Amino acid sequence: MGRWMDLVKTINRDNWKTVLGQFIKFGIIGVSNTLISTAVYYLFIWISTELYFVGNVAGWIVSVFNSFYWNNRFVFKDSQFSWWKKLFRTYLAYGASFLLGSVLLAFQVRILHVSPWLAPWINMVVTIPLNFLVNKFWAFKA
Repeated sequence: MGRWMDLVKTINRDNWKTVLGQFIKFGIIGVSNTLISTAVYYLFIWISTELYFVGNVAGWIVSVFNSFYWNNRFVFKDSQFSWWKKLFRTYLAYGASFLLGSVLLAFQVRILHVSPWLAPWINMVVTIPLNFLVNKFWAFKA
């Protein structure tokens, strides 16, 4: 955890505008990811609510590729890695938050009886900031 805090501390007065701009662009791309992932997820639960977990996985796979494509072109374009390494790291980065989100989803739906239509939206409060930090400081290392 200390290493991540050291990385976050590298955001100083000189580059805070750049980081803020990146976060805003990341957020805009995140909206498209959310729409794509949610559309795929809802398609599966429209077929059967029992397919909520399958829909969650399918939506994740498609939306992470969307995220990689747009973040690579517009947000973290000065990255030092090759595209395949960034793609691999992007899937690993989103994989970590996907696992966390999946645990939260299962807990919310099975234990707390939150609607499978609502639970993914609640999870975004945790996963969006986590994804930005991991992508910025590790996957793209921009």
